[in-house]
Amino acid sequence: MPAGTTDLDVAPAARDARPPAGDDRSARTDRVRHVMNAVADLWVRHAGAGAEAPRGLAGPLVGGAPDEPGRSPHAAADDAAAVPSDGLADWARDAAALLDPRVTVVLRLEPVAGPGTSPAEDDLATHDWLATVVVRGHDGSRTADELWSAARSDPSAREAVGDVLVLLRAGAAAWSPLDGLLDQPVPRALVLAPADVRELLDEGAAALGATGITVEWPASLAGQVRSVAVFSPGEAPTGATGALPALLRTPARGTEHRGPSAPMTLTHELTLDGVRLTAAEREHLARVHAQGRSAVVQLRGRWVLADPAVARAAAQRPAQPVSALDAVSAALTGVARVGDQDLLVTPTPWLDRLRAELEDPAPARDVVAPEGLHASLRDYQLDGLRWLARLTGLGLGACLADDMGLGKTITLIALHLHRAGAQRTVPDDAAPPAGGGTDGGPTLVVCPASLLGNWEQEVRRFAPGVAVRRFHGASRDLRGAADGFVLTTYGTILSDASRKAPVLAAHHWGLVVADEAQHVKNPGSGTAKALRTIPAEARVALTGTPVENNLTELWAVMDWLVPGLLGTRGQFRRRWADPIEGTRDPVLAERLSRLVRPFLLRRRKSDPGIAPELPPKTVTDQVVPLTAEQVGLYEGAVRSALEEIDRAEGMGRRAKIGGLLTHLKQICNHPAQYLHEEEPRLSGRSGKLDAFTELVTTIRAEQGAILVFTQYVAMARLLESYLARRGVATMLLHGGTPVGRREQMVARFQATEGLPPVFLLSLKAAGTGLNLTRADHVIHYDRWWNPAVEEQATDRAYRIGQTRPVQVHRLTSEGTIEEHVARMIESKRELADAVLGAGGVEGAISELGTAELAELVSLRVGGPDRFPVTSDERGRP
Repeated sequence: MPAGTTDLDVAPAARDARPPAGDDRSARTDRVRHVMNAVADLWVRHAGAGAEAPRGLAGPLVGGAPDEPGRSPHAAADDAAAVPSDGLADWARDAAALLDPRVTVVLRLEPVAGPGTSPAEDDLATHDWLATVVVRGHDGSRTADELWSAARSDPSAREAVGDVLVLLRAGAAAWSPLDGLLDQPVPRALVLAPADVRELLDEGAAALGATGITVEWPASLAGQVRSVAVFSPGEAPTGATGALPALLRTPARGTEHRGPSAPMTLTHELTLDGVRLTAAEREHLARVHAQGRSAVVQLRGRWVLADPAVARAAAQRPAQPVSALDAVSAALTGVARVGDQDLLVTPTPWLDRLRAELEDPAPARDVVAPEGLHASLRDYQLDGLRWLARLTGLGLGACLADDMGLGKTITLIALHLHRAGAQRTVPDDAAPPAGGGTDGGPTLVVCPASLLGNWEQEVRRFAPGVAVRRFHGASRDLRGAADGFVLTTYGTILSDASRKAPVLAAHHWGLVVADEAQHVKNPGSGTAKALRTIPAEARVALTGTPVENNLTELWAVMDWLVPGLLGTRGQFRRRWADPIEGTRDPVLAERLSRLVRPFLLRRRKSDPGIAPELPPKTVTDQVVPLTAEQVGLYEGAVRSALEEIDRAEGMGRRAKIGGLLTHLKQICNHPAQYLHEEEPRLSGRSGKLDAFTELVTTIRAEQGAILVFTQYVAMARLLESYLARRGVATMLLHGGTPVGRREQMVARFQATEGLPPVFLLSLKAAGTGLNLTRADHVIHYDRWWNPAVEEQATDRAYRIGQTRPVQVHRLTSEGTIEEHVARMIESKRELADAVLGAGGVEGAISELGTAELAELVSLRVGGPDRFPVTSDERGRP
């Protein structure tokens, strides 16, 4: 190898690798090995590895020694002479085999039953063991005999033999009893003495594992003794205080509850094949571990392997206080979190009964449609009532997450009537819970302002004998509100909570309902905090989108419903959200699903038997070209923004990316929106507006009723002005529209006998809660980039009560970011369906590097097929 860069790399590495100096021969040998390991490690990584070995490199390091007679056939070198300079390349290749072996060496252990062995002997480490060498490669497993035999004619087998010997030499250096294999012409097997077995169990197996050799214990031994979590008391105490509902009840008073707090303890227990070890068995296992003997012992007439940590647990039975809700969580997931470990759970009888009750898919069959309900419940609505009655009867919260339009409102009205009536849903073995969990009391409904009128009308329609009042605006009086419904808004609860003497938090509520509960998905918001201050016997969340963007939103809703079920926000992120969102851990995802499933009920219109009478829905994605003006504005915005984004960092960079996305959406809508023009010329400047004009003209010619959604109020006003100039009647509903005016608009649209006005709606203000089944066409002028939000808006028309086919038109600008994000939207839909959020689309875009961002936002026209333009969905949301 020519002198140069490689020599300069190797020499310092060899120098730095030298151990402390010593005078004895053993120290000198160690120095040779340390230095040669460093040399080989670098040698095989350089291009010079295949060149002539550097002459005389080993000689100056230590004095040579002649070969010793009787050396083992496969023994490693003990001195420098065994690594002559002209063989260094071969020796380096052996070292490379340690770095990247083509085979795996397994020591398969079996106990040897010698003379005088008695089945009563319980310490397996008093017996010899047979360690058989098994070689595993890409072509399967072979014994050493089989591999050595194949090596006579198979070049690849000869290479494998070399790798095996390299691994065995390294293993023998790490664990000396393995030297016996290197004494054999073919390293078949090795008999291990009891002392060797103990050493192997303590540290030997780990040392061998570091060299690439795996120790394989008999299947009958591995992992049989396990540590499990057991909750006590094993049975719920008798009497009212031991009733399951009382045990789990969230207190009705207080501002921030962390869940049921009935005292319990969690204890580590040991099991063998699922059967708990007796006290005597635990003591024996602890004694074996304390004496430093092997943890491979005989229990119940068979040899078993106990991990050292499990053996230590035999001597220590740490107990920790936990709440009943912690026990419920463990019973549902099958594991209990202790420190950083998940221990398998052995449910106690009462806990197992409760788990079975919570997971029962057909609960409370004795609950029927209550008297006073002026409607017939569909089968799935009655199932929803029974499910809600069971959970609220236990003092627990529930999230009804049915698709929009499936009748969540009427189900909730039925629940109120049921709780106010004589029916009881408490199990027979439990006394009625304190506080009147099933004795009714007023129901507080918190909803967006646009839904107040809808709730009031529905209550009067389906429960005409029930009092209903608003706590909103100037009408903020709760005097005499001992029962019935009280309707308020998220804005009102926020302002009420800021008063010196909040009214809502001081009132006794039988039930608090959060309609469109996604409004409190940000747990740090003032609205979410205000909602937590309102006490209730039970809580219900109504939402069509329990997860819109990420799993923290699910935590926010569930922590309000059943405080403490998912731990604190930080605990939830560490245990569930981060690994599920980051690595899509399927085991954790399934555990989380099992944990929240009893408290979250979701049915879809597409589910068999849910809404068979719904007409078909057709969704059409209409890709429209940009005008020349739009192209110029789009490319200019991208060019200037990318230059600024490339120079920015942190939050400033994210803000600039968000600004760019907004500008590009505005340009795709219409140049006048982006340029903030007053009294602009609208015709001929936007491909979307041209397509929109054709759609509206055609639909109205066919006597169709139209809803138009846009996320920008400014764009809605442009459309309103544009249609007015063309003589088309319109109505515009947005966040600033007064509640009374909103209700008048909805009533006018629904009641129009002829052709109703084109209803222009702000997506955020009108995308939920409204009943607009008069419409049979829905136009999404721009995309929200969240499939759940778009579908909720569409469901204003496509819901129970709709009798005509619904046509959905989604306008997308060709070759722009709108089109590029369409596939991301579909991917996000799959995550939400699995209750696995992975961050919002815009949030993901904000984390892209500049080159990736440029690829995403750059204008591309006339490229390959992008995504299906039309899909026909019958009975799908």
